[in-house]
Amino acid sequence: MEQLFCGIEGEERENLLACLQASKRRYKKGELVFAAGDPPSVGLLQTGAVQVTSEDPAGNRAIIGRMEPGDLFGEAFACAGAAKMPFSVEAVVDSEVLLIDVKRILVTCPTACPFHARLIENLMAILARKNILLSAKIRHLSRRSTREKLLSYLSEQAREAGSRAFAIPFNRQELADYLCVERSAMCAELSRLKAEGFLDFDKNRFSLLRRAKPTSDASK
Repeated sequence: MEQLFCGIEGEERENLLACLQASKRRYKKGELVFAAGDPPSVGLLQTGAVQVTSEDPAGNRAIIGRMEPGDLFGEAFACAGAAKMPFSVEAVVDSEVLLIDVKRILVTCPTACPFHARLIENLMAILARKNILLSAKIRHLSRRSTREKLLSYLSEQAREAGSRAFAIPFNRQELADYLCVERSAMCAELSRLKAEGFLDFDKNRFSLLRRAKPTSDASK
């Protein structure tokens, strides 16, 4: 279920969408929903998948996160009143996005929609959950080596899946961009972990076989 409209269904949701003047747009794979430098805006992913990315002056890309249907993006900077978006949002498959003016969420509408307060509560809960996810990513990136970053991330994914066998939402290049490591070094470390019997993998599906020691990789 879309987190933003949790507890708001049927006619109430339609009335609220009209009040927010929300509009739907379709994006082809590879098309930008938002570009870095655009005025802040909020998107609610309806179908497909998008990635939030940033790029440094040298052209190195980092993946901040991947959004699935029901996820909200851009809301933190829009709520903070930032002048520009510091990141880009790109459709990784054909996608449909509901675009919303955050000011219409934060300010109660003239007709005093009874579900507007619930909408604001949902938005605050989304912001809180994203802070928790950001803290988890910081933990991964704070590890000193490629091996430690991989083990931190994969262990977190296993805990979220509730199983030693799980799928991740990234291919190899995307995973390297997410963890801010070199792809070749990361792939070499994955191969070592597999050869040592700590994990197994096939494309984006992984299985943690036993606990790995994070000390054998000196790569950063």
